Amino acid sequence: MAEASESRTQQPVASPATEISSLASKKPRSLWSDAWRTFRRHRLALLGTFVIVTLLLVTAIGPFFREMSAIDFTSSTQAPSLSHPFGTDDLGRDIMARVFWGGRVSLSVGVVAVVIAISLGTLIGAVSGFFGGFMDSALMRFTDMAISLPILPLLLLCSYLFRDSLTARFGTPLGPFILVVGLIGVLSWMPVARLVRASFLSVKEKEFIEAAYCIGASRSSIIFRHILPNTIGPVIVAATIGIGSAIITESSLSFLGLGFPPDTPTWGRLLFDGRNYMDFASWFVIFPGLAIFLSVLSINYIGDGLRDAFDPRRTM
Repeated sequence: MAEASESRTQQPVASPATEISSLASKKPRSLWSDAWRTFRRHRLALLGTFVIVTLLLVTAIGPFFREMSAIDFTSSTQAPSLSHPFGTDDLGRDIMARVFWGGRVSLSVGVVAVVIAISLGTLIGAVSGFFGGFMDSALMRFTDMAISLPILPLLLLCSYLFRDSLTARFGTPLGPFILVVGLIGVLSWMPVARLVRASFLSVKEKEFIEAAYCIGASRSSIIFRHILPNTIGPVIVAATIGIGSAIITESSLSFLGLGFPPDTPTWGRLLFDGRNYMDFASWFVIFPGLAIFLSVLSINYIGDGLRDAFDPRRTM
């Protein structure tokens, strides 16, 4: 016992200066490292990321190995087989190739439309939340008016009125792509604007913003270097979920026959083309519908993971 007590008394005791220096030597964790640490604990979000990455790779590479438009009437309406894993359509075209190509268009529509919506919503929400007063009231009343519009009927009307003219001017598929992406983006920015405004109203009252004013920082510096980076988390979550919503909207337009023309396969267009064959050739719609389901579900899981990752109340 005496030897044990003597060994304990001989152990070196760290001084406060040593502890402070050891803490200072540790690399501070950033917002992104903390977010990634939380995100990778969300198993469904990781699974959704794997599915989306797989879909992106397949839709990017797949059309180079399978011909989309090759017509073979001797192979029409064939069930899935080794030569045609997704079967063939009424013209003998390989449905797998058309699903791969349609994924390019549908996923591109989702991403580009969300970029437009996020850009507009962030700009309007930032101006409204930062300046306040009459500017805030006017922009929010405009946002309330825009959010009250019936989105789908308005999309159908604008698509019916302008699709042919844009197709004649820009060709296929660029004309319909500009129309669909522009309509979805312009009609989807309102929730993002409200979200960014609320974040700006909260962050601009913080102590570090007052300190930035005291040292003479300009308004643009305060907005882009101090407030906006602290609101980027909710915007990323909204953008992720918005991609799935945009894919559903494009699929709805194409299924109703007012999206992309028949020679441009999208997942929604493939559903529209196969609606009359569901009784005896269900693979016409099963595989495009499964692609929509997997992509939207995976994106929603990723959005859930990002929401948890950027939640300021999370415990690390």
